[in-house]
Amino acid sequence: MIRTVVWGTGNVGRAAIRAVDAHPGLELAAVLVSDPAKVGRDAGRLAGLGRDLGVVADDDVGAVLDGRPEAVVYAASGDTRPDGALADVARAVAAGAVVVTPALYPLYDQRNAPPEFRDPVLAAVAEGGGSLFVSGVDPGWGNDVLPLLVSGLGATVDAIRCQEIFDYSTYEQEESVRELVGMGRPLDYEPPMLWPSVPTMIWGGQIRLMARALGAELDEIRETMERRPLEATVKTRTMGVFEAGTQGAIRFEVQGIVGGEPRIVIEHVTRIHPSCAPDWPVPPDGAGAHRVIVEGSPRIEVTVAATDEGENRSAGGNATAVGRLVGAIDWLVAAEPGLYDALDVPLRPAVGKLGRRPR
Repeated sequence: MIRTVVWGTGNVGRAAIRAVDAHPGLELAAVLVSDPAKVGRDAGRLAGLGRDLGVVADDDVGAVLDGRPEAVVYAASGDTRPDGALADVARAVAAGAVVVTPALYPLYDQRNAPPEFRDPVLAAVAEGGGSLFVSGVDPGWGNDVLPLLVSGLGATVDAIRCQEIFDYSTYEQEESVRELVGMGRPLDYEPPMLWPSVPTMIWGGQIRLMARALGAELDEIRETMERRPLEATVKTRTMGVFEAGTQGAIRFEVQGIVGGEPRIVIEHVTRIHPSCAPDWPVPPDGAGAHRVIVEGSPRIEVTVAATDEGENRSAGGNATAVGRLVGAIDWLVAAEPGLYDALDVPLRPAVGKLGRRPR
């Protein structure tokens, strides 16, 4: 059994505890939290399992890492604290652990990551012999392994489009939704997530990964952006009121240009309410989905809609990201120490999980 720590118990951390508990080859060794109110609480209760796991939350990072866990699922957010997340991850790698996380966007495409992100991790690998794999859903499997798999079904491929279409009122991270993405803010507010070059910083690595796998040479990466206001005030279940006239929807593309044409495209269509921008793409049902469209012969379209935590689509997306990461731990433990990306780490069948329910 691989002794595994889950660091963080938010949207991703809850799913990570459940995934580690369900994995036949992993043992939940510790749970790290930053909220003093969570210290001493059982991990099973924090994860919404409705039962105790016999592992209580701790806030002593040093003591947990001194216990030499073999793996760490780093589930703390890196959206607003990338430097802190990088320092945490490097510390765990230097302690000899295999670390998996969705938190560090520049390291999704680790080969082209800026030195200020890549070098501290490589130094930690050399110091402690650990490893790092950064992935998620979007960015993540929704625009690396899934579109590449589907592209292999075509006789000819003209373009690949990866879409995330979501109602963000189901995304229980209000600060990110309002401040980083700008939902409910005046249209003259400039959300940090939408600043020029930021979408490329976050999703450009996925474009480069797909191009590398497809043997295509990128001319450049371009961005497009469109925002729409709410026509009427709406009240959401999780984040309160969003006023008419404020930002209610965004649509942007990160385009990989090959031969002068956008051939590899990652598109996001995000709303705070279904009434906003009804002419834009919508999910087939429910509050959100991920879709891959391969234009060519034949034309292929695949839509993935995941649910978790009471039919919540955002929670379902988080759970699939966690499944990809937690499912990679045993492969990474057996591999050489290093810094890995999605083209290195195979997505494997759920070996040993079929019909299995954790006790």
